[in-house]
Amino acid sequence: MGSIAVCPGSFDPITFGHLDIIKRGAKVFDKIYVVVLNNSSKQPLFTVEERCQLIREVTKDLKNVEVDSFRGLLMDYARSKKANAILRGLRAVSDFEYEMQITSMNRVLDDKIETFFIMTNNQYSFLSSSIVKEVAKYHGNISELVPKVVEESLMKKFSPR
Repeated sequence: MGSIAVCPGSFDPITFGHLDIIKRGAKVFDKIYVVVLNNSSKQPLFTVEERCQLIREVTKDLKNVEVDSFRGLLMDYARSKKANAILRGLRAVSDFEYEMQITSMNRVLDDKIETFFIMTNNQYSFLSSSIVKEVAKYHGNISELVPKVVEESLMKKFSPR
């Protein structure tokens, strides 16, 4: 069996920080499922379908990356794909506490699936989808934060109708 990782997130929208983690993970794992999870505690700007399409567009050159969506427990999804790893990105120490809680719970649910953390590139350590949306909302320059297709989609979302 090859190494299969699941890279979960809300990706609302995908940023260069997310893409950095996905690209680097694609060099390590035989297959990566980038999975848009429906987080009921968040009010997304983009629909799940829109987020999946944006991710497919910006990862189309990564042949071992597949984009999907899922509602439910991450570990159930990982088992359904025969994954042996969860891939997560860390921006700062503040991310670690939250990720440690999630990882600990995931190990209770299935201790055969390991979690791997990749530190994001320093230039993206401040970057979050929330910050990108806030800047885009006021028509600020986000060209260094997200791929062009994402920038265009954000501008459409925030253009006066």
